[in-house]
Amino acid sequence: MKRKYALKPLIAGFIFAGLVGCSAKVVNEDTAGLEAEQTVIESEQETYVDPDPWERFNRSMYAFNSGLDKAILKPVAIGYKNVTPTPVQKGVSNFFSNLGEVGNIFNNLLQGKIDATASSSWRFIINSTAGWFGIFDVASEMGLKKQKEDFGETLGYWGISSGPYLVLPLFGPSTLRDSTDVPVGFYTPGAKAFFNLHWDEALAVSGLDLVETRASLLSLESLIIGDEYEFVRDVYLQNRQNAVYDGNPPVDDDAWGDDGWEDDDWGDEELDAEDDWVEDL
Repeated sequence: MKRKYALKPLIAGFIFAGLVGCSAKVVNEDTAGLEAEQTVIESEQETYVDPDPWERFNRSMYAFNSGLDKAILKPVAIGYKNVTPTPVQKGVSNFFSNLGEVGNIFNNLLQGKIDATASSSWRFIINSTAGWFGIFDVASEMGLKKQKEDFGETLGYWGISSGPYLVLPLFGPSTLRDSTDVPVGFYTPGAKAFFNLHWDEALAVSGLDLVETRASLLSLESLIIGDEYEFVRDVYLQNRQNAVYDGNPPVDDDAWGDDGWEDDDWGDEELDAEDDWVEDL
């Protein structure tokens, strides 16, 4: 009988030790799970890259550009659109679009896109001759599609990242990479070179180009919702990503800007009314 009672404390000890062991295991598993979850969160935070680290400067520059636009450019554009007949507006748009083919040829060639280079070259030749210096878009009627490329897209094609979002004075939305298109575009032959214009005549032509571009955006201002700065920034970055990959950007669920922007065809009904309006932002 004494041996029997002597075993009871021993058995109770084993049971207690087992319960403690199970509890420790559960605690360790819970702790490990929390640590793993924390590691995933930290990993996600490390991979996130803020596309707009210079937002304070960019907002100030956006406000500056917007002030100039409302005071000068927009009223002039409204007057131009109200006074100028639609066929004339279309002809002016075609004229400057044809001059832009020079840059398209240059950048398609740098990207090694032989077919696009040939298409842009033929468009420029045909519209500059049969289309009366580009006033009429004869090449499109012949089935030659416009292959629009710029130097920022060329750099992106060869793997150069866009860098931070940047609002340029007077030129508007850009990125650190895309801002290189400004000096390149300055040295690309335009109306002054082709028509041997005097500096004041070239300035007048450039002014007309600016007014025509601004006028084409008037009817699209109603599409802006929420914070105007953020809306323009998001549309610009999404459009540039789409342009660099020729309409087939890589799918990345973790990439900034994917939420709500997966459908590349959003707003096509409105976009069809104006040519390349997003690219002019």
